[in-house]
Amino acid sequence: MSPTRRLAELPCGRRSKWVVLALWLILLVAAGPLAGRLTDVEDNQASSWLPGNAESTQVLDEQRAFQPVDTAQAVVVYVRDSGITAADKAEAAEDARAFASAPHVVGPVTGPVESADGKALQTIVSVDIGTGGWQDLRPAVDSLRATAADHSLGMTTHVTGPAGVGADQAEAFAGIDSTLLAATVAVVIVLLLLTYRSPVLWMLPLFSAAGALVVTQAVIYLLADHAGLTVNAQSAGILIVLVLGAGTDYALLLTARYREELRRHQDRHEAMAFALHRAGPAILASSATVVASMLCLLVAEMNSTSGLGPVCAIGVLVALAAMTTLLPALLVILGRWVFWPVRPAFGTPEPTRSGRWAHVGEWIARRPRKVWVGTALALAACCVGLVSLNATGLSTAGSFTGTPDSVVGQQALEEHFPAGTGAPLSVVSAAGESGAVRAVTAATPGIASTTEPTFHEGRALFRATLTDPPDSQAAKDTVDRLRTAVHAVPNADAQVGGSTAVVLDAGRAATSDNRTVIPLVLGVVLVILALLLRAVTAPLVLIATVVLSYAAALGISAFFFEHVFHFEGQDNSFPLFVFVFLVALGIDYNIFLMTRVREEAGQHGTRRGAVAGLAATGGVITSAGLILASTFAVLGTLPVVGFAEIGFAVALGVLLDTLVVRSVLVTALTVDLDRRMWWPSALSGQVPPSEEELARQL
Repeated sequence: MSPTRRLAELPCGRRSKWVVLALWLILLVAAGPLAGRLTDVEDNQASSWLPGNAESTQVLDEQRAFQPVDTAQAVVVYVRDSGITAADKAEAAEDARAFASAPHVVGPVTGPVESADGKALQTIVSVDIGTGGWQDLRPAVDSLRATAADHSLGMTTHVTGPAGVGADQAEAFAGIDSTLLAATVAVVIVLLLLTYRSPVLWMLPLFSAAGALVVTQAVIYLLADHAGLTVNAQSAGILIVLVLGAGTDYALLLTARYREELRRHQDRHEAMAFALHRAGPAILASSATVVASMLCLLVAEMNSTSGLGPVCAIGVLVALAAMTTLLPALLVILGRWVFWPVRPAFGTPEPTRSGRWAHVGEWIARRPRKVWVGTALALAACCVGLVSLNATGLSTAGSFTGTPDSVVGQQALEEHFPAGTGAPLSVVSAAGESGAVRAVTAATPGIASTTEPTFHEGRALFRATLTDPPDSQAAKDTVDRLRTAVHAVPNADAQVGGSTAVVLDAGRAATSDNRTVIPLVLGVVLVILALLLRAVTAPLVLIATVVLSYAAALGISAFFFEHVFHFEGQDNSFPLFVFVFLVALGIDYNIFLMTRVREEAGQHGTRRGAVAGLAATGGVITSAGLILASTFAVLGTLPVVGFAEIGFAVALGVLLDTLVVRSVLVTALTVDLDRRMWWPSALSGQVPPSEEELARQL
């Protein structure tokens, strides 16, 4: 017996299955409390998202020397369209004194200051960000909003600025874990019930996937707490969707092969061992592809992107372990009855051999070239929508699916005050050259005013207010002009930071990551496919179909974003995230299909093998795709445009991949290329069946 066969028997042996189950139950009991503490180690501070070498990041680090805590400014805006009264000013002044005692407020409160048109007041409050990132902003901002609104005397009040925006972002992400988990589990349950049509069977994949998620969260908590792994709200949210989606995919593939083998083997232990032996390599290669793709993110400049890589890789590895140990043990322990009401009895014919996908394969085999050419042209037409893709970043208002108070407040602030008020630039320089740097700053177009500098150990810090909205392109252009100007001051070692600079640096880093990581992922996936299929032609063909599918998904998504959802654009990292998830997960279905086709081709020739492979895997790939697409679509339940766009595009891409690309395009290409698909392996030299033999087989 081969070593791989012995390994496959471990989770499903007559005694070892109980050992496997006991070990997993012990692991889950130990992991449960740790998983619940994952949010405690999330790092949502700006530095955890930014590229480490960016100028804005360095300014953030330098600012800590000038103030004992990291702060964000909250701008309280009072508006009376008929004009501010003396009573309004007195009330705002009273509020300013009360603001000083709000949670996490530090330093002096500035204002109230009246606008030039006499219709608005603004008060600036510094809020301690602490170590909790935007989570520490919510109590302060909630208190400021309540105080300002309680005695407004009919004025309209808002809290905006970086602190107000951060608090609204924190609210948008509040309960992200529980919301995503509940929605994802609900979707998985419904689709598993539809897939299996069994009142019991769906529980086993779901329990195994949920167990994998709990263990994953516990492992990531320990690594974040003791090994410096960076986790933020973004990676924690995507982790839930990825583990449940990918884990369920692996469960569907294994369960389908097990059900097939139960019809060939009377002993269920032997059937599971054979199913693991046959399906295991495909599941292992699939997970290896996803893990390798995720680890490619480590080379990204953006800390938020590079941190996502290991978090997702850990999740996929744990999901792999659960689906190849815990799930087989549960299936074997419960026996055939778990498939009730359609029990796969020994000796009964396999229904997939004459099912819907068998007929689709036969239809494709009759005219493969017309099918793949027509399909490719249709997908290429979908790519036209790429012209409207606008992945240049989102403004503050454009990043929310709704209109939170900070966005309304920013609009009021821009109407009555210099647009950059509340989100100034931070300029640091050598103390001896601070005067020259400040003069150059004040003279730079786009700068409304500057503050007096403060000094610490030979360095100086002052603020510069922008004339344009801080999230506008004009403000970003001002940052570039100002950096050029202050960098030119001799011996000043001046740098420019602030919220606008942060957005500018993050966007450029994300664009750089797109150019670096996407080719790297393609190369890694190509190598894995070549090793798995022991061919050159097949991996190149499969990679080409994946890229076409990705481009078509982006094109369709861009059309919907602009003309249906009316989003203003996409985040800079949107193309990369969608690419990594679509390629890594789309290759799953390539692997599921092509490993089975290769297995069948060794016995019946490539053309017949392609039809048989589609018949055997078409149903399970479709079910897996529907579940994975639905889990990613759950991201759209969050009131954050970036998440909604990623969820929509990945869900659409997965559906295209499963229903069109894998099932139709790849099958047609395989039939048309025939044995050339496996060049230069020995299988490429296999003599294909004659037309008469093929006709008899079909």
